[in-house]
Amino acid sequence: MIKFLNIQVSQVAVHQVGNKSLDEQVNFSDRLVDISDERLVRIFLKYFLSSFSGNEMYDFFNEVGIEQNEIYILIKRIFENPNDLFNQSKIIAQHLYNCSTHPKIKNGDLFIVYFNNIIIDNINTDAIGIFKSESKENYLKVDLEKKSHFVNYDEGTNINKLDKGCLVFKIDESFKVCIIDNLNKASEASYWKDDFLSIKPVKNEYHQTNEFLGIAKQFVTKQLDEEFKICKADKIDYLNRSVDYFKSHGIFDKQEFEELVFEDKSVIESFRNFDQAYRQENEIELYDNFDISTQAVKKQARVFKNVLKLDKNFHIYIHGNTDLITQGVDENGRKYYKIFYENEN
Repeated sequence: MIKFLNIQVSQVAVHQVGNKSLDEQVNFSDRLVDISDERLVRIFLKYFLSSFSGNEMYDFFNEVGIEQNEIYILIKRIFENPNDLFNQSKIIAQHLYNCSTHPKIKNGDLFIVYFNNIIIDNINTDAIGIFKSESKENYLKVDLEKKSHFVNYDEGTNINKLDKGCLVFKIDESFKVCIIDNLNKASEASYWKDDFLSIKPVKNEYHQTNEFLGIAKQFVTKQLDEEFKICKADKIDYLNRSVDYFKSHGIFDKQEFEELVFEDKSVIESFRNFDQAYRQENEIELYDNFDISTQAVKKQARVFKNVLKLDKNFHIYIHGNTDLITQGVDENGRKYYKIFYENEN
């Protein structure tokens, strides 16, 4: 758990990083940002940190050795000498530029920030943040002068929506990394996590819970109806059961999960085959028993859809007991669902 109760910002550097493959450039600033304005600092804190809470943790890595991970080395230098943040921030910006070779990567503003008094897992520590703003929005500004209104427009960053970011926490002699990537919708966006930061998930309860729920969702939405004749209502029921299991249990047991959620032996066998193949294909290492992370459950529950959409006329929200909904076809070939209920709210 990350807490920002008494957090302080001590230094902020900002540079503009373009797309190398499009012959855009890196534009370095010549000094640190002036953070004497308390209102500006509050805006920074909201923009940089509001998207972080119980996000998955990562470690820096490199196949040759951790000393070959460029961001790890630069972060280490800053922690050893915080007054050197500005010089190191320019090297970080150059490294990001060298990684920005996919033609769809957008240019943007890169912020490197030193924080004091962040609490993570009840440890008070310092952190270094790296944030990239890629999305710009138009806004209007109205000024009133001598009873006349002057309307202007400009382009800026929406402080309620962080595009890309990472926080690096110093814990004893090691670092833990937490990331945000709200534009990670296509393969080119992986450059932030894989090429620039070069990180891998910490195999803790958050990672285990998040990955296993993801596998269950993939199985239900992508695989089930390839092997079994199953309606959408039943698929939603499986998704609801999956989330309910994780919400109602403190410890995950794979065999228990399979029996409670899927019940049918054929479906269980299909899930086991899919699970094994998925882990091998994606090089994921999971345990069959682990403590469940409630924060990971909350995150995954938001993307487990329990809505049955019928043409453009109706949406049916299914929260449980699919025995109360049946599907059929009338004599004119029109499909229908019949719903049974006791009370109307």
